Amino acid sequence: MALDLLTVGRISVDLFSEQINTSFSQPQTFQKSIGGSPTNVAVAAARFGHKSAIVTKVGVDPLGEFVLNKLQSFGVDTSFVKVAESGLTPVVLASQDPPEDPKIIFHRQPSAPDTQLITSDIDDPTLKSAKNFWVSACALSQGTTAESIFHWLEIRGRAKETIIDLDYRPSFWKSREDARAAAQRALSHCTIAIGNIAECDVALGITDPNRAADDLLNRGISLAIVKMGGDGVLLATKDKVHVVKPLPIKLVCGLGAGDAFGGALIHGLLSGWDLEKFGAFANAAGAYLASELMCADAMPTLEILNKFIEEMGSNR
Repeated sequence: MALDLLTVGRISVDLFSEQINTSFSQPQTFQKSIGGSPTNVAVAAARFGHKSAIVTKVGVDPLGEFVLNKLQSFGVDTSFVKVAESGLTPVVLASQDPPEDPKIIFHRQPSAPDTQLITSDIDDPTLKSAKNFWVSACALSQGTTAESIFHWLEIRGRAKETIIDLDYRPSFWKSREDARAAAQRALSHCTIAIGNIAECDVALGITDPNRAADDLLNRGISLAIVKMGGDGVLLATKDKVHVVKPLPIKLVCGLGAGDAFGGALIHGLLSGWDLEKFGAFANAAGAYLASELMCADAMPTLEILNKFIEEMGSNR
């Protein structure tokens, strides 16, 4: 049976500070979970009842076992999660200092396991039959993973839907120029592109949302999504442009909201919804997660999110 979603990229054990507006230099306690943007997207889609899997690698250590156990508990297919020959499972520390701009420390020793993917880690039939293939741009930065992803994108042949998240973490790249070149190379193989204004600037050299969307569409992207922070989310196709306004929430942690958006987008695409409907649904998923402390553990089910949407509507 074909996968509804196949994501590829980084994975980690995430430690979330329980104290809001407290820096790493102060005493803190942490909650332990898993993360990495493509990991969270796979979890989010699974929570909506879809058959999702991630292609990645963990280290030969107890944290790798923890990651596998958590993925399975969330309903994510772990068939393509391999154990790397070297390197420890990455650890990420997150501090809500402040909540709208959390501080992150990546502990990724040289040759992190998820940078060691090789082309045989996915078989061609699985790759081609997946209804949605999701690539994190950060995965294009290091190791054998980068060229493996480009190989997979070429094999997939811009099949619907092939999605790139323009996810950008400066510490992963030697330069912004390298990040831009990799992103533009990947865009030529994708049908959907998602990024915030800063990520569009890195990938395209454009900060105006409408111009960024136009540029993506001119590159052959069929759906361009630009997250505009407090101004909402812009969704554009060749025929339509739609802006979804942000929902009024009490922000707890800005991390993972985009990943919840991604999982909800997948649900909307698989459900055959129109632009306005899946845009509003995905926007609500992002808002819901931003009101929670955790990422993967807090991804909503369909029942939870529909209740949240109903409550948001009644509060307006």
